[in-house]
Amino acid sequence: MSTTVSFQALLEGFFTQRLIQQRRASPHTIGSYRDSFRLLLHFAQARLGKPPSQLAFEQIDAPLIGEFLNEMEGRRGICARSRNLRLTAIRSFFRYAAFETPEHAAQIQRVLAIPNQRFTRVQVGFLTRPEVEALLAAPDPHTWSGRRDHAMLLVAVQSGLRLSELTGVRRNAVILGTGAHIRVLGKGRKERATPLTKQTVAVLKAWLREIPDTTDATVFPSARGARLSADGVQYLLGKHVAVASKSCPSLRQRRVTPHMLRHTAAMELLHSGMDRAVIALWLGHESVETTQIYLDANLAMKEQALDKMAPPQGKLGRFRPDDRLMAFLKGL
Repeated sequence: MSTTVSFQALLEGFFTQRLIQQRRASPHTIGSYRDSFRLLLHFAQARLGKPPSQLAFEQIDAPLIGEFLNEMEGRRGICARSRNLRLTAIRSFFRYAAFETPEHAAQIQRVLAIPNQRFTRVQVGFLTRPEVEALLAAPDPHTWSGRRDHAMLLVAVQSGLRLSELTGVRRNAVILGTGAHIRVLGKGRKERATPLTKQTVAVLKAWLREIPDTTDATVFPSARGARLSADGVQYLLGKHVAVASKSCPSLRQRRVTPHMLRHTAAMELLHSGMDRAVIALWLGHESVETTQIYLDANLAMKEQALDKMAPPQGKLGRFRPDDRLMAFLKGL
């Protein structure tokens, strides 16, 4: 490619050739990368005074990207994990640009050298069985939306589907006969089948009678028949959590997210004694090591291990106050 290639042509080639044609990236990945560059281009336009289509590749340099990331953290209040996701999208584009415009190697290397921001890895949150039961009882069974929400929440906490997988389930992917299961296309374009319990099958059979009888019908549609958005699911979940908290007070102090329902399913499998490798396959994890986060959060398993231990004998000591001078130095 010649040295006169525009930034616009590079970015369009990155999405159409690299992501869509070569890597066959999932719609979720393409959407995430798209949103990252929309934010970056809005920032560059405000900072440089040029519309995105007139920006030169040389202007999207490491200092500008660093300012953009700081702006995301400072004014928008995004967390370190979200900042790193934006940076991942930008790095992927610049690695593509390294092959297309080798004359800009120095600029590209400076961008690729921008480090990820370190963050504290907190334990995963999950719902207890009483909290799950209160949440499932919250939707109004006398309304269409209430029956939809009950079926959707039940599938979420039993199957552990990701939010994008849950909202994208089509009627032809739900098998309710012998060996009932749901087929989904997860991360890395990997297809997997997740088994369903008898209770979930019964609820889904009743719910499927209320949606269009076509193979590509969305199983959990909006009121207009379209696919629910991520924000829409979060809104519905928050509404039902508020109702459930009246009968289950522990929910009042918790911020329940759709992904927490996935963690809840994983913890249920872990408590039932299922092997980590099977849980990884169930959830569609790339590696068994990813499932380690559930072991870290499982206090019950740690308490069981503690009960089997022969603890060392401790010895009680008597408190003796420090010397005054030593206490002074210690307090500095």
